[in-house]
Amino acid sequence: MKATGIVRRIDELGRVVIPKEIRRTLRIREGDPLEIFVDREGGVILKKYSPIGELGDFAKEYAESIHQSVGHIAAICDRDTIIAVSGAGKKELLDRPINEEIEQLMQDRTRVCASAKAGEKLLPVTTDDSGDRYTAELIIPIISAGDSIGAVILLSKDEGAVFDHADIKVCETASGFMGKQMEN
Repeated sequence: MKATGIVRRIDELGRVVIPKEIRRTLRIREGDPLEIFVDREGGVILKKYSPIGELGDFAKEYAESIHQSVGHIAAICDRDTIIAVSGAGKKELLDRPINEEIEQLMQDRTRVCASAKAGEKLLPVTTDDSGDRYTAELIIPIISAGDSIGAVILLSKDEGAVFDHADIKVCETASGFMGKQMEN
């Protein structure tokens, strides 16, 4: 555990304020669920809860299935991090924080299908991505119980790549299915 040097008091209702700097660094927003753990030494650990993260193994298998079906890089993310990748981009994507623009797309429940061939601007996928790594991208938010909890992302590095109707349908189906899985 890393010490921050910050001390907070618990109020009469048992609440404690997490400092703004820590919330910003860990990307904790108002309304985000936190898991509470107790360690062996009696310490309390708060961890940002990712509902889709519980489906980690399932997400990996689903990303692999999408990749095999469409032949492009398939990724599944929660609202903060890419949790599953299949295809050529695994090392540069897996467990990396997603770009704020994609976070906003998920929050707004906006779908994106863009291609460099069509002259469209591609969004950086991760926080350390410049936006020129891929030639086409498709981002479909995962909605569960009315909330956006993640996204299915399809990427291509192939010159002149454009996603067709079948690619979009595969990602829509994956997104819908994963959203339903979270409701059960």
